[in-house]
Amino acid sequence: MICGIDEAGRGPVLGPLVIAGVAVESDVPFRQLGVRDSKKLSPERREALAPEIERIGRCHLIVIPADEIDAARAKMSLNDFEARMFAAIISELRPVTAYVDAADVDEIEFKRAILRELDCDVEIVSQHEADDIFPVVGAASILAKVRRDAEMRTLAQKIGEPLGSGYPHDPVTIAFLEKWIREKGALPPHTRASWDTARRLLADAKIRKLDAFGGDR
Repeated sequence: MICGIDEAGRGPVLGPLVIAGVAVESDVPFRQLGVRDSKKLSPERREALAPEIERIGRCHLIVIPADEIDAARAKMSLNDFEARMFAAIISELRPVTAYVDAADVDEIEFKRAILRELDCDVEIVSQHEADDIFPVVGAASILAKVRRDAEMRTLAQKIGEPLGSGYPHDPVTIAFLEKWIREKGALPPHTRASWDTARRLLADAKIRKLDAFGGDR
């Protein structure tokens, strides 16, 4: 039994982090389906492949909300937190070999971080761009991306405004955050308050408020 593990939503300032694992006896069916890195597939193709992947493999997903990410980052690095979540998926799926998309710059250190969290014997192959090399990791990347996109659509419906992708480079996301902070004086729900982007936007809003009142006199 092999499994692939990947995440979606590591970098966004808004919304959850989703980590997915897919376990199969062989990745041949994924190769036949043309499974690959989710970033290289259209949203429509990802949505079509997701149920096929779920039919073929044993799948396990973890959705981590923004406030839980902030709480974890107060205790450990984001890399160590991801390693802990990857280990949780390995413990659930119990593969012989786990192929993981390395979150750390150092592939071997990320492997060691996962092994420190495990209580079972498993071979770990930790590699950058694993989602483009191993179809089983590509399958995990597709499930993670499809689920995160669905989570973002749900949040947008609850809040009643377009949120964009949640990434700091997305003008829709930044416009939403700026508007909310301007109107409410605080970060909106589901924002990663520990992110530099969130802190900067709050600081900028305070400066603008001081300027509007003629500064601190």
